[in-house]
Amino acid sequence: MPEGSSTAGRGGPRTLAEALRTRGDEELAALLRARPDLLTPVPGDLTQLATRAGTRASVVRALERLERFTLQTAEALAVAPDPTPYETLRALLTGDEGDPEIEAALPHAVDALRTQALIWGGDDRLRLVRTARELLAPSPTRPSPTGLGPTVAEATAGMSPTRLQEILAAAGLPTTHDPVSAVAALVSLFTDRTRMASLLDTAPPEALTVLDRLVWGPPYGEVTASPTPPVRWLRDRGLLLPASPRTVVLPREVALHLRAGRAHRAVEPVPPAVKPAATASMTQGRPQVVDSTAAGQAYTALTTVEDLLKDWHEGGPAVMRSGGLSVRDLKRTATALDTNEQMAGFWLELAYAAGLLASDGEADERYAPTPAYDDWLTLPAAERWARLATAWLTATRTAGLIGGQDAKGRTLSALGPDLDRSSAIEVRRRVLDLPAALPAGTAPDPESVLARLRWERPLRGSGAADPDANAARNAARVGPTDLRSRIAAWTLTEAEVMGITGRGALSAHGRALLGHGTAVQGAAAPYSGTGASAAAGAGTGGTGTHAPAEELAAHAEAAATALAPLLPEPLDHVLLQADLTAVAPGPLQRPLAETLAVLADVESKGGATVYRFTPGSVRRALDAGRSASDLHTFLATHSRTPVPQPLSYLIDDVARRHGHLRIGAASAYVRCDDDALLGEILADKRSQGLRLRRLSPTVLAAQADPATLLDGLRTMGYAPAAESAEGDVLITRAHARRTPPRTPPAPVPDGPPVPDATLLGAAVKAIRAGDLAATVERKPVPEAAKNGELPRTTSAETLATVQAAAMTGAAVWIGYVNADGAASQRVIAPVRVEGGFVTAYDHTADEVRTYPLHRITGVAELADDSA
Repeated sequence: MPEGSSTAGRGGPRTLAEALRTRGDEELAALLRARPDLLTPVPGDLTQLATRAGTRASVVRALERLERFTLQTAEALAVAPDPTPYETLRALLTGDEGDPEIEAALPHAVDALRTQALIWGGDDRLRLVRTARELLAPSPTRPSPTGLGPTVAEATAGMSPTRLQEILAAAGLPTTHDPVSAVAALVSLFTDRTRMASLLDTAPPEALTVLDRLVWGPPYGEVTASPTPPVRWLRDRGLLLPASPRTVVLPREVALHLRAGRAHRAVEPVPPAVKPAATASMTQGRPQVVDSTAAGQAYTALTTVEDLLKDWHEGGPAVMRSGGLSVRDLKRTATALDTNEQMAGFWLELAYAAGLLASDGEADERYAPTPAYDDWLTLPAAERWARLATAWLTATRTAGLIGGQDAKGRTLSALGPDLDRSSAIEVRRRVLDLPAALPAGTAPDPESVLARLRWERPLRGSGAADPDANAARNAARVGPTDLRSRIAAWTLTEAEVMGITGRGALSAHGRALLGHGTAVQGAAAPYSGTGASAAAGAGTGGTGTHAPAEELAAHAEAAATALAPLLPEPLDHVLLQADLTAVAPGPLQRPLAETLAVLADVESKGGATVYRFTPGSVRRALDAGRSASDLHTFLATHSRTPVPQPLSYLIDDVARRHGHLRIGAASAYVRCDDDALLGEILADKRSQGLRLRRLSPTVLAAQADPATLLDGLRTMGYAPAAESAEGDVLITRAHARRTPPRTPPAPVPDGPPVPDATLLGAAVKAIRAGDLAATVERKPVPEAAKNGELPRTTSAETLATVQAAAMTGAAVWIGYVNADGAASQRVIAPVRVEGGFVTAYDHTADEVRTYPLHRITGVAELADDSA
């Protein structure tokens, strides 16, 4: 591929910086978009950009974001000679037989590597960046992903010349006069297909068996002090070379011959397809079934979050000293939600990510709903779901890690620290984007989704650097052990319980949430993955890691619009039954549900909720300030069936006894107009712990506090009411506890954000201007200004030079020291010189500036008007 600059005319670029100078602005912008870490801070010139692009941290990050075939291309370059012609690279990937699929995909892979500055040079001289070669090339301590070993030249380094000549003689080659020519003769033999085949035809069958064990790696094998005849035959002819006194290695050239020229055993130029699940035929072509199922799950998700926060309405569990929720409190929460601990942790993390739950920050720190929870409750159901789903989609906190252990062996707790995983957003997006390419209503096969993810990010999915591998083993979970695959598996489960998917297939409102719309089938195109744009944007989709807030809000609104018709309308009635129960055949309107929750206890949930009326629940309603007539009116108004007589009797009976006894503070006292009832209480052995004594016929005094006395008498079967110091009945209502205003937890970014077009344009301009100042040709200057140092001229020379440049419109090179003492070099075009200042267009800063002449250390004319 030709390089479009003068350097190409001199035989191609000699360095990566020179190669970058041949690129246009769009190509530089593509590099910075694919590798945004190179922009922090903006490089001063192209040499700095090239240096930063070759640093280990940046190269590792770039390699981690390569899909499998592009990575295999880089791995093949790492074991190829440097530089490598395109044809040699193609032969390493296709082998002697060739492969049309690989040949068709290879140009795109090379373009992706070149765009990301991991390779440079024309097609006749492809060079892998040195750091990438060091990371991917084989070594004794780090085998190559290709399974190849060192070259003959590397393996024979340090071998005695006599031993080299013995190998030549045993291989049937003429001896040479020096080690260099001896190595060249061996390499020539091993890379000649015909001669090599003839040599192997003479090998014992056992020797070929030894080669078969080493050919695909690892290429090292142990030998004894007295090796077997087959190994000795191979070692004598250089087909195995010594790596240490007890180890031999298969040279790279020999392995490539045995592999028919292939660097990899299996090359994957095409991403694995996402296949429909075995059960997909049940819903395929019936997206309405998927949407209805998903809507039901979405409504269940809403009620679960409401039940959770309602249970913590008056304050939740305490925050552990190390942060998070204790195991005991998590078990209690799971029991209250009628689910397992893992799912309870998920609902807690979901509420936390949505900003509905937080710690109160008090000295005795506890969890409680936030003020945002009250605002959330007032929204329509579809909008409440959209807010939860958006929070989950954009959160880096990973609930699946709860119960595992971190790298130091500490248990990871719900709502605690160390649950953020920066890759979670990308993986969630990609796991949901992939099914969007299937026909509507079709569920993907989970294994094919995981296989596709591993193809798109093979290094990140290898598990080699996964800090949570111990967590998977310690939690005894079944499934993949690498972090990305585990997040993907959790995503499939969480998306189902959230109602984003139904029966495994993406729902219409799920598509809208992802930005794929509801009318377009297959809106998410399969990931082709070899171009730079694909490498930079895989997994981000329409609402990726760094999607604008406006875009997220628009997709959430579209999802709520699609979901709203599928959710059941809240009902304003219940069905009262003779067994003191009420059946809610669907979701209830909020005022009705709240009142009924006080008057009755929930007995069971499901498609219909069953409430049971008990003396305790009726007393609870009376304590909240309701009268018996209020309760009768409420039930008659909201029941589609007649109010059963047993329920009316229950309310009247509890109301008749409610408040007959009065509890106040003496420490505490019991007051009642019926002195016989007080005598009955005194005679009851169960009252002994309250230490009561009669003060008057209608008053008993107690040494217990009012709350204890109230609970004690209720336990004995009475229905006392608390009263104030003025003698009025105290109405008890649940006290809502809220945290101070809290913001949802901020996601932990997976590296710097992808820059927008404005930032890219400004960065490219700044880099170009800085490179111009650093590389422009200049006229001869004094010795002190050579080797890139600032020019030094006298004040008179400086004034004369800039005045002449202002009159002729020429550009000059200046050395400048600002008020802070920082020195810099600049290319300026003077416009006006007066009053000790020069006003000029600064090509380095791309703007007009004014410079004090006394701060200009020197000036030099340019060889031509390059600016």
